[in-house]
Amino acid sequence: MKKSRVSALVLCLGLALLIGLRIVPSRALAADTPPIVGNWEGTLNPGAQPKKRIVVHISAAQDGSLNGTIDYPDQDTSGILITAITYRESTLHFESNPNLSVYDGTMNKDNSEITGTWKQGGSGLRLILKRRRSVPK
Repeated sequence: MKKSRVSALVLCLGLALLIGLRIVPSRALAADTPPIVGNWEGTLNPGAQPKKRIVVHISAAQDGSLNGTIDYPDQDTSGILITAITYRESTLHFESNPNLSVYDGTMNKDNSEITGTWKQGGSGLRLILKRRRSVPK
């Protein structure tokens, strides 16, 4: 009977260790996630042309590198690759070669808004990106 108690104890400790190892890295990663990570939405107003909504999705890999995609909901276009992205001291810069666009902006102090300039084809337009709230499923 002692062997079964020892086996049960070892099994419980092993499971607790496995669960603990899965939780700790995700909490550590969450604490180190840059404030730029998330979904951002804004509207370009090119004047004579129709306004165009833009949604920017930014994520971080485990090594800390950033990546992302761009959606244009009004044009039913999504998943355009961001080919270069940097975020340092509240300053965001990204480029997308597929649609020849560049964005440079600065995040506000509460990490809810980025104010900057969207350049596509040489002309620059002011673009404010606001953190997009998750929509419940």
